[in-house]
Amino acid sequence: MFKMRFNLRRLIIITIALVAILYLVLHSSLLDTPSSVSLSPRHSVVDIENRINKLQLQMKQQLTDSNNLLDKVKLHLKKSNHISKEAAKDTIQNELDIESVSNPILPVLVIACDRITVKRCLDNLVKFRPSKEIFPIIISQDCGHNATLQVLKSFTENDPTINVVLQPDLSEIRLPRAKVKFRGYYKIARHYRFALNHVLNTLGHEAVIIVEDDLDISPDFFEYFLGTYPLLHKDPSIWCISAWNDNGKKEVIDLSRPELLHRTDFFPGLGWVLRRETWLELEPNWPEAFFDDWLRDPENTQGRACIRPEISRTYSFGKIGVSKGLFFDMHLRYMHLNADFVEFTKLNLTYLVKDVYDEAFTSTVYSLPEMSADEVISSAGDTAVRVPYSNAKTYQKAAKKLGLMDDFRSGIPRTAYRGIVTCYVRGRRVYLAPDFPWTKYDPTWG
Repeated sequence: MFKMRFNLRRLIIITIALVAILYLVLHSSLLDTPSSVSLSPRHSVVDIENRINKLQLQMKQQLTDSNNLLDKVKLHLKKSNHISKEAAKDTIQNELDIESVSNPILPVLVIACDRITVKRCLDNLVKFRPSKEIFPIIISQDCGHNATLQVLKSFTENDPTINVVLQPDLSEIRLPRAKVKFRGYYKIARHYRFALNHVLNTLGHEAVIIVEDDLDISPDFFEYFLGTYPLLHKDPSIWCISAWNDNGKKEVIDLSRPELLHRTDFFPGLGWVLRRETWLELEPNWPEAFFDDWLRDPENTQGRACIRPEISRTYSFGKIGVSKGLFFDMHLRYMHLNADFVEFTKLNLTYLVKDVYDEAFTSTVYSLPEMSADEVISSAGDTAVRVPYSNAKTYQKAAKKLGLMDDFRSGIPRTAYRGIVTCYVRGRRVYLAPDFPWTKYDPTWG
């Protein structure tokens, strides 16, 4: 804005100078009468009249030129003033947009059922919550479990920014005999649909942070989402922000880089942000069960990506659940929860925008020296390497060797982006990357 005022002032000064010059030229023409004119026989009255007529024509032309110049200056000033007003309007609008993204209201939706240990989850949310106004807590309870409801009321009665809503549909879901064992997954999908509709449609919030009742959070959990949330507005290729790394065991992550974030094509869940406009796209086709795997199908998320951290900002302590503790014993218990506070709101995270990230990511990976998974495990070094794979079988063999989860969903390996999975093993960055031109995932894998 200062620059525009400076340019306008300079234009006015130049205009005044031009008018002054024209004024001097005009008067010099009037004074430029021939000093040698006399009433000699060689200078008749006709010659003098001709000279006067010529001077009058020059004066008229100079006056016309001056008027034309003034008209042009007035037009330019008018346009400049209009542009300045529009620019000022755009600047104000941009500031408002930035303000609305930088200071959003991000309610925390806690999905609860029949775990009285939800108290542990809520205690941590209250402990680390930096602002009650920015992060109101909404608990949605399914199952009709009274002991859990009493725990929830112990929070809502003492804090008006914590509220509970009860899932109204507690009916049994009729299923064929072969699917009865999956009834819990059907109820979870139904509950999520109700809870997300309540927060995003009924209450009208712009976005929501979703956690389940068995999650611990890191000290910078809220800071993480505040810092990354603007990416959802800036980059339409991102549909969610997750606090979870599926390969988040301390043996395969860089513990010295708590600020490091990645793009991923694999929906991580376990503490994630969703915008209302995305929910309006997803809700009409919301599945009856296994909603998390449904979200891992690129067709359902229009091929968009999520953001995930190098070091998880959540940790699941819920051993007993619909998976009967099997997944917890095999994987979840070994996940590492970040302990360092990273000021994400002060970091430049534009490197995660697709137009910047994709080219830099792929060019970096494919410029690295190749090494087999066996060589990575048997040697130490600080030079990043690429471990190639050619099909699902060779990927799984390398992933197991490196200590990564080796399963697929809709053909996507966990944490993969553009077919590439990154980890950190024995002091070096490792990328499992296809040794063929990658274009899309093969749903037959896995």
